[in-house]
Amino acid sequence: MNKFRLFLSILGFLVVSSLFSQRTFNPIQENNDFNSIENDSVRNTGEITVKLSGKTKYTDYKIFSHKRDTTYIDTTLTIQKDYKFNYLRTDNFELLAFHNQGQTFTNLGYNFSNLNFLPDIGFTAKQFSYLDIDEIKYYEVPTPTTEITYRTGLQQGQVLDAIFTVNFSPRLNVSLSYKGIRSLGAYRRSLASHGNFRGAFHYRTKENQYEIRGHITSQDFFNEESGGLPQAEIDKFESNDPDYTTRSYLDVNLDDAENDFEGRRVYFDHSYKLLSSKDTINKKDFSNLKVGHVFTTETKEYRFTQPTSTTTIFGDENSAGANNNLAKNTITNNELNLEFNSKYVLGKFKAKINITNYSYGYDTILNTNSNISKVKLEGSAISVGADWKAKIKNFHLNATGNLSPGSGRLSGTFLQGEALYKKDSLFAVKGSLLISSKSPNFNTLLHQSKYDDYNWQNDNLTSVNTRDLGFSFSSKWLNAGLNFTNIDNYTYFGEDNKPHQFDSQITYLKVKANKEIKYWKLALDNTVMYQNVSSGSSVFRVPELVTRNTLYYQDYWFKGKPMLVNIGATFNYFTKYKMNAYNPLLAEFTLQDTQEIGFPSVDVFFNAQVRRTRLYFKIDNVTSGFTSKNYYSAPNYPYRDFTVRFGLVWNWFI
Repeated sequence: MNKFRLFLSILGFLVVSSLFSQRTFNPIQENNDFNSIENDSVRNTGEITVKLSGKTKYTDYKIFSHKRDTTYIDTTLTIQKDYKFNYLRTDNFELLAFHNQGQTFTNLGYNFSNLNFLPDIGFTAKQFSYLDIDEIKYYEVPTPTTEITYRTGLQQGQVLDAIFTVNFSPRLNVSLSYKGIRSLGAYRRSLASHGNFRGAFHYRTKENQYEIRGHITSQDFFNEESGGLPQAEIDKFESNDPDYTTRSYLDVNLDDAENDFEGRRVYFDHSYKLLSSKDTINKKDFSNLKVGHVFTTETKEYRFTQPTSTTTIFGDENSAGANNNLAKNTITNNELNLEFNSKYVLGKFKAKINITNYSYGYDTILNTNSNISKVKLEGSAISVGADWKAKIKNFHLNATGNLSPGSGRLSGTFLQGEALYKKDSLFAVKGSLLISSKSPNFNTLLHQSKYDDYNWQNDNLTSVNTRDLGFSFSSKWLNAGLNFTNIDNYTYFGEDNKPHQFDSQITYLKVKANKEIKYWKLALDNTVMYQNVSSGSSVFRVPELVTRNTLYYQDYWFKGKPMLVNIGATFNYFTKYKMNAYNPLLAEFTLQDTQEIGFPSVDVFFNAQVRRTRLYFKIDNVTSGFTSKNYYSAPNYPYRDFTVRFGLVWNWFI
């Protein structure tokens, strides 16, 4: 809560500052012009008379991604906005949420396009809500702009995501964002309390000779952990025992366990232009030469605590073990780069060199029964790489690569490229290729716990090699994608809750298609995903079929069309498979061979848009009251019952 109060204080300061740093605007008009500026002159006061006039349009309110792609602040209401109205603020079609907001997710499908070049700390079940470098947004707005997202929690609590951004000048923007959640949950020991603070800025000189952008983040994710339901309570749940429809009456496996994941990052990227030219490709052999520097330092920490051990699900413990089981990972990276445009490379080329230092581990030996001989993994590496962006008529080519030679834990290769052909607004075809070789996550190499079975030091795990070939097609008629993936030395957690590497190759096929059919004021939006693991299905497990079908009605209501409504129902289904189990001590998913899970669910929604406010009313799993109690997010963890949610997204343009 201290970070939240700090955020509000800074937000208030910037609001006041912005009133003095920018012009005063009239209320936003309901047309393509966001503001019509017509301030009255100041008369008979001895002050300077000032008269401003001008217009701002929605295209003036820009959002820049990490890759510098540009979009605009969108205040419309669509079915895609309904899919993204969740805690993650993304379409979670390939994820199955646990019953409470702020808990983890089970993967129903896998995407390898967002692989990083460097290994991570691990504890992946805690990082679904973690915002990486490429997820931080930068803004450029002519007036102070705010977006507030609110959603009710489960039982008690709520989600709030607030974004404020202001341009102190046309060339300097600052944004502050905070997303917080506190939700009690329906089952015992399922409280979630999270906070994501982000502060970002970007600045450029008048002639764009010098540019700098950067951000800081502070993120923490605290969860009480129940360990799921024991078998006796599962029997009560599945038999729909009327005495236990209040889910907090059911006992859970863990009484006082909790885990916490925290991350802090400082990032800035700046460049200075040595040579410049308006003509970037056709006439100049060499132009827009820039030298740049990128600095990143990031610390991630994970801790699992259980003061009293009233259960044996984790095995024997060493009572003399240290209580401070904090695992900490710090990575610092400095990148130097040289970028230029040339007709010989058909666009933009950047050469770069990275110097990286890392430190992962613990303060001391936690368990004297273990055979661990070191408490930290430390090292450094130098890597070289390049980025290339080119355009040939309707073809767009992008590629990035890194090579870190040597035999250390940061050694590896990374190559990612894509070719896009776009025919006006009719259709686009894209092919992509990913080749990656890197060390497994650090928590598979070294892990400590007071429990004897959760201590290991693996020096023999080799690099994970991933190759992914993808194709996609998008148009107003059909959106479809295909990915074919091979993985060597796939690293996973087995039924014994220890890390292992698969000694054969994983062969994974994913085909996904989306089609929306509209008639009158009705629409049917269909998304289907087919998956097949032809080799390695014993350790790499996914459902064969995942589908989402939404039938909805959309129209303007009342005279003058002040309200756009969106009413419908969404059917979700995935076929049965041996879903991975969740281990709260590891914050990882592990193999299990005792239970197959797959079920349908139906959500009903009523959404509305009034000016720049979108209202969302949803009933989750509406059929749970009369269907079989066979819905689980993971073994021993029931999915949510009939649940009513309300929320809104509200944009202000001062």
